[in-house]
Amino acid sequence: MAGPFELPDTYLSLQAEARAVAATVADIAERADEADHVDPDVRERLRASGLAAVTVPAAYGGRFPAVDSLAVTVVREQFAAVSSHLDSLFAMQGIGSFAIATAGTAQQRARWLPAVAALDALAALALTEPHVGSDLRALSTTVTADGSDLVVTGHKSFITNAGDAAFYTTLCREGDGYSLVLVPADAPGVRVEHPHQIIAPHVLGDVIFDDVRLSADHRIGEPGAGFDLVLATLATFRVSVAGAAVGMAEAALRLAVRHAAGRVQFGVSMARLGSIPAALANSWIDIEMARSLTYRAAAAAARDPRAALNLSSMAKAGATEMLARVVDRSVQVMGRFGLIRGSEIERLYRAARPMRIYEGGTEALYDAIARQLVKDLT
Repeated sequence: MAGPFELPDTYLSLQAEARAVAATVADIAERADEADHVDPDVRERLRASGLAAVTVPAAYGGRFPAVDSLAVTVVREQFAAVSSHLDSLFAMQGIGSFAIATAGTAQQRARWLPAVAALDALAALALTEPHVGSDLRALSTTVTADGSDLVVTGHKSFITNAGDAAFYTTLCREGDGYSLVLVPADAPGVRVEHPHQIIAPHVLGDVIFDDVRLSADHRIGEPGAGFDLVLATLATFRVSVAGAAVGMAEAALRLAVRHAAGRVQFGVSMARLGSIPAALANSWIDIEMARSLTYRAAAAAARDPRAALNLSSMAKAGATEMLARVVDRSVQVMGRFGLIRGSEIERLYRAARPMRIYEGGTEALYDAIARQLVKDLT
């Protein structure tokens, strides 16, 4: 495998640190990656590493002055190569808390961000609903001012960390606009159900808000600013999905190479037989191209997330589609051994599929990218 793509020393050190942390969960990755709830051992090992601090600003116990997209991406690349559970646990700390870091009150930041950095509190972002996915403007969950209180009513679906999170950063309709509300998981009227599980098991559930009454200081940012805050979150973290995809693809290719190099068929190493060399070479090329775009986009997002959102979307779509190709080729190279249930390549094959859907489905991203392209060139 090629070395890192010209990362500055700070990120090279972080990459090595993340790789070492990932190695500490390798012995429990198979179990954790099948879990419906946060694996306590993975949580404790991540907590002990201190790397969850990368997801919050330094003023509240974080590693960098502000949340750094490239740092998050580099960590996710290493974590996802070993355990999708570890990767999700890390990423959601930032995704669920970013709006608090950027628009929360001083009280909200002091209460929640140090706990997120220390992994004492798990974060969640509640956007989608049973009948609302990419079209978030169609959501029906509402927040209503009632005297000095806020009342949240609605149903969020397919929420990562549901049931284990300490709070839900919740997008609600408010009048003609949309607002964010910080809903503690233990607030009266909050209920969690688990009607679904996906092909790559995930800490996932539905969160129902039955007229949840909160004091007004649970509002995040100004009324009507919800979409801008969600967009800022996506602009910062979307590219990190590409990093995770690159890490998973490299893990799959490593398995395929070791299998092919270690087997002889028709008197020849499989790594030199028929179409196998082309499959391995094309996979390596795909990975390195995706890595280059991902690091470029992540570095741009670290400087100006909103300005780099289109580039981040390209990286996310490109890298997750690349992952699908590489994992599929790797299974093909491994033949019947790539089909064994419970094997590492089988876990990677299942884990790769959802990545083309969450945090911006490929088709939705293609549409946005094409719109920008036409705007720029006409």
